[in-house]
Amino acid sequence: MSQPATAALTPLPFELVYGDGELLETEWHTYELPLLRGLIRRAMAEQGRTDFYTGAHMFVYYSVEQGREVAEEEEKKLPKRTFRGPDVFWVGGVEDHERRMWIAWEEGGRLPDVVFEMLSPSTAQVDRTEKRDIYARVFRAAEYFLYEPETGKLEGLRLAGRFYQPIQPDENGRLWSEQLGVLVGLWHGVVEGKRYDWVRLFRPDGTLVPTAEEAKDAEIARLRALLEERGQV
Repeated sequence: MSQPATAALTPLPFELVYGDGELLETEWHTYELPLLRGLIRRAMAEQGRTDFYTGAHMFVYYSVEQGREVAEEEEKKLPKRTFRGPDVFWVGGVEDHERRMWIAWEEGGRLPDVVFEMLSPSTAQVDRTEKRDIYARVFRAAEYFLYEPETGKLEGLRLAGRFYQPIQPDENGRLWSEQLGVLVGLWHGVVEGKRYDWVRLFRPDGTLVPTAEEAKDAEIARLRALLEERGQV
């Protein structure tokens, strides 16, 4: 049985691994993960929240046993079978400071409240089974969102008791996140010069939570329109 996160307060007899050199599956993944993490931060800023942390492609340790197994796999160059972390996650009610990894026993036992996984042919089965079980049983993550680029399928799950139940999409196919206070949905367009279907966040009124670049462009357009209205352009 895994050692409880809150019990691991003494120095460990091994060093926790914070990176394994594992590359993301596709070009889309390399853009989507930081995009989503940044959008979560912008959504929180719009809501006036600073009591949160969001990470992407980061190790999450929930027990000493898990940490020991990861370290052993890396040291002995064994197949990577032990859980390492979600693609993107969010934790509410915590201090927002820099972290190299999320270590539950250094965070008062806290684990992610919201998890996002961007599936690929090589990870879909694990994301839908083993990881789903960890997020429900160990993390007790309130919400779990999955997107499969290959099929364009976006799913949302909300914890009810010990098990996840599907989040019903709205008329636009978007999923309401009670934890984040936004809708999770798909948007086709250009991000950093790349045109794809992206997992984006939407405000309750249906408008996009903008990227920093989009917000800047919108402000420039607003100022230009104002100047034109005053006949100064």
